[in-house]
Amino acid sequence: MPAFINTNIASLNSQRNLNGSQGSLHTSVQRLSSGLRVNSAKDDASGLAIASRMESQIRGLNQAIRNASDGISLAQTAEGALGTIQSNLARMRELAVQGANATSNADIASLDAEFTQLNAENSRVIQATIFNNIPLLSAAVNQTFQVGANSAAGVDDLTITTAAALIPTSTTLGDSSTAAQAEIVKLDMDIAAVSSLRASFGSAQTRFESAISNLQIAAENQTASRSRIMDTDYAAETSALTRAQILQQAGTAMSAQANQSPNGVLTLLRG
Repeated sequence: MPAFINTNIASLNSQRNLNGSQGSLHTSVQRLSSGLRVNSAKDDASGLAIASRMESQIRGLNQAIRNASDGISLAQTAEGALGTIQSNLARMRELAVQGANATSNADIASLDAEFTQLNAENSRVIQATIFNNIPLLSAAVNQTFQVGANSAAGVDDLTITTAAALIPTSTTLGDSSTAAQAEIVKLDMDIAAVSSLRASFGSAQTRFESAISNLQIAAENQTASRSRIMDTDYAAETSALTRAQILQQAGTAMSAQANQSPNGVLTLLRG
């Protein structure tokens, strides 16, 4: 094998390999310390682009979950108020039945005192039932919630709709048993209207809960896919780090050995 002084091929080769193992060592240390397999576009340009799109979807899905939770809160607010109103109406109907059997106007008057108080409370609850400045019972409701990460109408949104405001028809027992008996029919209508509204808000709540369940599954799957692209596999990367460290040590030793090669030429010159 030729012996040169001006050009030390073995040294150049060992330095090139040493630089390569140094780069591998740096990459492994960065991945292990950051927890990310892809720390910049040079690590995996296409993977980073895909992961970035997934990150946007994941954030959109998580926001959609929060939006759907707002929809549940709205429905629960209305349903709770309607439960109070329905309980009051049941008591008012009980008073009306009792009034229909009353034997004197004095009896009717005493029953009507409680009846009108319950009616006033129902009116107050109707006016006070508001969610985020949206009247839920004193006006018709038509509120749409974004429950998807994209913009497909009817797929990524849910709407809560009620036909009209809740307006009780029975307000007083009157002053006779006949009038009290007539209120029973009105109260049955009011109770039916409240039950219908409760069913509307209840079904909306069920839809929102179903949407949240699906969104959580989608977000979980997207997160898992992004993790496979972006996150460090510690078992594989620890092995790569060990390999790079061994190559570094070997490369350093071989570089030192190669740098000693020209000394052999001096030995030849000395004879």
